[in-house]
Amino acid sequence: MRYEEALLRLEASVSGLADRVPAVSSRSLLSSGQRRTLIGAAIAIVLGLILAPLATLIAFVGIVTLVYITLVWYRFRLFLLSTRTEVVVNVSDEEARSVPDKALPFYTVLVPAYREPEVIGHLLDHLGRIEYPTDRHEIMLLVEADDSETIDAIGDADPGPQFVVVFIPPSDPRTKPKALNYGLSLAKGDLVAVYDVEDIPDPLQLRRASVGFERMGPSYGCLQGKLSYHNPTQNLITKWFSIEYTMWFSFFLPGLAAVHAPIPLGGTSNHFRRSVLRAMGAWDPFNVTEDADLGIRLAREGYDIGVLESITLEEANSDFVNWIKQRSRWYKGYLQTFLVHMRSPRELVKGVGWRGALQFVLFVGGTPILAVLNPIFWIMCLLWFLVHPAFIKELFPAPVYYIGMLSWAFGNFLMVYLTVISCRLVRRGELLVAALLVPLYWVMMSMSAVKAAWQLVAQPNHWEKTVHGLSPGHVAAPVAIRADDVT
Repeated sequence: MRYEEALLRLEASVSGLADRVPAVSSRSLLSSGQRRTLIGAAIAIVLGLILAPLATLIAFVGIVTLVYITLVWYRFRLFLLSTRTEVVVNVSDEEARSVPDKALPFYTVLVPAYREPEVIGHLLDHLGRIEYPTDRHEIMLLVEADDSETIDAIGDADPGPQFVVVFIPPSDPRTKPKALNYGLSLAKGDLVAVYDVEDIPDPLQLRRASVGFERMGPSYGCLQGKLSYHNPTQNLITKWFSIEYTMWFSFFLPGLAAVHAPIPLGGTSNHFRRSVLRAMGAWDPFNVTEDADLGIRLAREGYDIGVLESITLEEANSDFVNWIKQRSRWYKGYLQTFLVHMRSPRELVKGVGWRGALQFVLFVGGTPILAVLNPIFWIMCLLWFLVHPAFIKELFPAPVYYIGMLSWAFGNFLMVYLTVISCRLVRRGELLVAALLVPLYWVMMSMSAVKAAWQLVAQPNHWEKTVHGLSPGHVAAPVAIRADDVT
């Protein structure tokens, strides 16, 4: 490829979506209308605190309490809906292998790899086990041209003929979605899959997805594979992380699919129709959770997303600091996505309906916002039990108090209960103690959410890289999680 052509592809990868549809790009955080709204809200709150401080604080506590109880109820409803067998796309081994090789669509697998020399050898080995004809798929390793360590590691590993190394001219932002956009511009596949460098995908996942797309029809723009971890028992953090992923991919995403709500995609094991990706402008290189944003944009354009019954194993983050960096990036990206798609609530409702818009607010906006607010209410609860200050009693008049007690008692019990149920689904009794200690994990979540809120203001597009290769290397066999396992 000529250098001039590479630069043109790079420019389109960075600015294509923002130039084409600026209303859904995170290149700028707030629209002028949002700035005016936030300034007006801030003025109203300040005036309220000056003129009627107690009434203003009671209103704040009441609103947040109602949001809490609504979100708990909503997640419980998703859990119930996820028990229906028809909410996932299930393709058996026999059906996946029954399709003749010549009838399979050409597949492009995109794998961004930035400063990942330690795991490249394992990546090539795992992707090399994919059961898909070599002449019917290509695996693009997307590397920055100045990342010499990763490039050397790829050369030492001697990849097979289905692997293609794509050198991306170095430029900012150095983000995964920019690399994916660049790779998509070169992709030849009718279908496109995305994997991360630490992934161990189900060898039949491409075949399952191709059958799934054929079965579900053109209204489905994406199939999301389930994610789990190969190091769930490395330490307490990985145990919590593993249980959380089970809840997310076995309860919440299938539940969202059941009600046709906008689905924030996971960052890997996404399978797309290439034509859909290109028509939509692909990924937003300025959004640090490009996957979640793309899922919402697919919904706004009228495409369905299915959850594919096929597991990809990843490496659970085992280091506290590394985990905080990763989770704060996820929360910041959810906040970015929330702000971008709330620039015009009318257009959002037009695209996904009022129910879809409400579910988007609860799930994508509510998750990080409530995690930020949690410490305030934890501190108030602790103060009340310790010293019974009068001002806390004044903040909770009878209606707010009873709703708050319901949220505190029932909501916390329900979330712990769902966490314990997750242990049963992965058939790992050794995770039970971690499930019972999950409120400590909620504290970690709030710490990362506070950091995310700060970074949203100070560094909205900064991508904090996650370090991989920290697990001892033991790989467990994938565990199939199916809806009919739930009792």
